[in-house]
Amino acid sequence: MLIIFDLDGTLINTIDDLGQACNHALSACGFPTHKIADYPRLVGNGINKLIERALPEEHRNEATVLRLREYFVPYYDAHNCDLTHPYDGISELLQALKAAGHTLAVASNKYQAATEKIVAQLFPGIFDVVLGERDGVPRKPDPQIVYDILSTVNYQLSTENCLYIGDSLVDAETAKAAKVTLVLCTWGFCTEEQLATAQPNYMIHHPAEIVNIIQAHE
Repeated sequence: MLIIFDLDGTLINTIDDLGQACNHALSACGFPTHKIADYPRLVGNGINKLIERALPEEHRNEATVLRLREYFVPYYDAHNCDLTHPYDGISELLQALKAAGHTLAVASNKYQAATEKIVAQLFPGIFDVVLGERDGVPRKPDPQIVYDILSTVNYQLSTENCLYIGDSLVDAETAKAAKVTLVLCTWGFCTEEQLATAQPNYMIHHPAEIVNIIQAHE
């Protein structure tokens, strides 16, 4: 089975490092910063959208976002694993899925270089495909990233042989657009009530529950 995971909020808790990087960029450009606890509601659509949401409303324009990105990216590249860590039970789950012969992939809206670095550092040798934000490729919720993964591992599109696991409404839209089975986890950046509005195929509260879902599809 092909199992596609979102990264931030699904496999790993990245809020502290993302918040620190965004605050660094905001401060460097003379804008007010945010409490780290405010950042879960700002993430989900890539770095540019995070920066845009973090800016005062009257400064939310492309030029200002790109100016802050010049400060954000070098800082985040240097510090993106300082406080970032897998959620409880994720590493054990991935090891078990890999040992069972499943094909594992990451589909993230984080830019490609950071996605690859973090996955390689936290989950070495686990994933068959790791895709993030790439030039010329639309971000999630566009389903292109799912199609690219399917093409890379030579899978035919099927709700029976592909699970998409995420933690946000962006993930829900992505999986539904790609017509694959949607699993939403409640330990990430959205509340259970928010996730329920997406009407996922499955909603889970612990990574180990994924094993039962896989068995139901085999």
